[in-house]
Amino acid sequence: MIQDIAPHIYHNEYTPRPAREDDRLAVFSPEGLLCAVRDGRVTLPSCGGRTGQYLFSVDDVGFFLWEGDPLPAEPPYAYVPTRTLRDQTPDETLFACAAAESLYRWYSQNRFCGRCGAAMGKGEVERSMVCPACGHTVYPKICPAVIVAVTDGDKLLLTKYAGRAFRRYALVAGFNEIGEGIEDTVRREVLEETGLQVEHLRFYKSQPWVYTDSLLMGFFADVTGSRQIHRQKEELSEAGWFSRRDLPLDHSSVSLTGEMIELFRRGEEPGW
Repeated sequence: MIQDIAPHIYHNEYTPRPAREDDRLAVFSPEGLLCAVRDGRVTLPSCGGRTGQYLFSVDDVGFFLWEGDPLPAEPPYAYVPTRTLRDQTPDETLFACAAAESLYRWYSQNRFCGRCGAAMGKGEVERSMVCPACGHTVYPKICPAVIVAVTDGDKLLLTKYAGRAFRRYALVAGFNEIGEGIEDTVRREVLEETGLQVEHLRFYKSQPWVYTDSLLMGFFADVTGSRQIHRQKEELSEAGWFSRRDLPLDHSSVSLTGEMIELFRRGEEPGW
């Protein structure tokens, strides 16, 4: 998965420091992220005497968010739509780009207080935005969501989203609602999107899916009752059962969804 960058270490504790020459700068514009892509690998420009908002470090390399007007794109760097970067080689830089974009969205969307409208300031001791007028404090956005591998013996339910740029196969997924336990989210999302009911929920693992500011929680679950799919057309363009030996390869290679599909293909999914 995209966050699996070992032996490199992601340091997300908020310990701001001045930028060094060899630290990396994340520069965003309406056209995308300033970076170089070569042989499937992404490189960010070095700070080179420039600075910005400290984000995090990978090993001892700091990543900083440029907060001024977009810098000119000089070869080999160009502004690249961030959605297209997902298909590049997963490594520590690709993960850093995705995490930086999540924080870029958060800083950009919280410049003013949602309570009183005053200009927000950055917290000094933690990663937060603080209103100097009323004290309202905002923390980075993290949305809990579920990924569900619905199984029927040697068959797995695969879906495709409706109305999205992502066209590959996926599993049932959805966001947790206010006042809802995460297991209830699993049952509700499966029922809403496919008309199926599930039992024997088994938690597999989680993934920080920074592309949508989400914390994904992956579950395997067995279908119970009718196997007839009633697709929610507003959410899904396709939904169908696939046998273990006929599972398509057309899925994300950096996501929890892709890992769970491959786990089922190998017959290694957690049992009840």
